[in-house]
Amino acid sequence: MIDMSKRIVKAGTSGRYGARYGVVIRNRVKNIEAQQYSKHECPTCRHKSVKRVSAGIWNCSHCGYKFAAGAYSPKHKKGTVQIME
Repeated sequence: MIDMSKRIVKAGTSGRYGARYGVVIRNRVKNIEAQQYSKHECPTCRHKSVKRVSAGIWNCSHCGYKFAAGAYSPKHKKGTVQIME
């Protein structure tokens, strides 16, 4: 019997696309989503607790600091902008 679960690890989050869209696009999506869904370092308290709220909006669950940065990563060339609530 062949173990079919090994394919899922290779495909990662882009496995939902199956054989569609081409391997280059699927790998690009997989790399972007891996970076986007991981926890990042907060610019104020330096904890690894920053998660993406929506496109370009990031929130630190440790200190509550909410800021705008890049769409897929909080580390952006232009820097960050604090959002006041």
